[in-house]
Amino acid sequence: MAMTEPAPTRPAEPLRLVLGEHKADVWFKPHPSARFYRLTLQRDGSFRCTIPRRGTLAAAHDFVRRHHPWMESRLVRRALRPLPPVEWRLGAPVWYRGVPTPVVRAADGPHLVLGDLCIPPTPPHEHDLRPRIERTLRRLAEAELPARAGELAAIHGLSPSSIQVRNQRSRWGSCSARGRISLNWRLVQVPPEIRDYIILHELAHLRHLNHSRRFWEEVRRLCPAFESAEAWIKAHGSQFL
Repeated sequence: MAMTEPAPTRPAEPLRLVLGEHKADVWFKPHPSARFYRLTLQRDGSFRCTIPRRGTLAAAHDFVRRHHPWMESRLVRRALRPLPPVEWRLGAPVWYRGVPTPVVRAADGPHLVLGDLCIPPTPPHEHDLRPRIERTLRRLAEAELPARAGELAAIHGLSPSSIQVRNQRSRWGSCSARGRISLNWRLVQVPPEIRDYIILHELAHLRHLNHSRRFWEEVRRLCPAFESAEAWIKAHGSQFL
């Protein structure tokens, strides 16, 4: 069934809402492989409403309307939490393998060091180290995360069609209907047990592509301590996404 109201990928004008003391824009985005309506708070404070393949714009507006209380609560939480520093400077703590670790200059050369990670040297005029550090962390993630996901998949008899590392802005990972696992490079910044939980969560979607009771039973089977991992993500996740 085609959508009854044509909706471009990025409409010229968003839906503008007043939610308590907060204002927010909602962008509607059709997605051909989505199975459900989904609301996501973006880094800029707007919301994205994903419209599934058989969805309609009218139903998407109704979905947003029914979720006004949830949207307001997310905006309140966002307003109350401290904003992460825009820049990463020398000596600033950066999450690395679950530990806020200061960026320092190496004792034996011009390069920088983050834990056991070597960062290429910066020119004198470059004060914001964030782009350089993020590039290094992403290269590390591309080397480590697919291999770790492959190990966990093999242990549990699961076979994703592919495993890739991406720069996702609002989620830790995803699994497509075709079994393609995508993992956020920032997983190298969190504790190893949290990284493994996220990977196992996405692998569980190979058996249940939803968040049904059976899905969470599968998650518990793969990762018995998943509830403590979820608690860590709830407490610290906003510092990353």
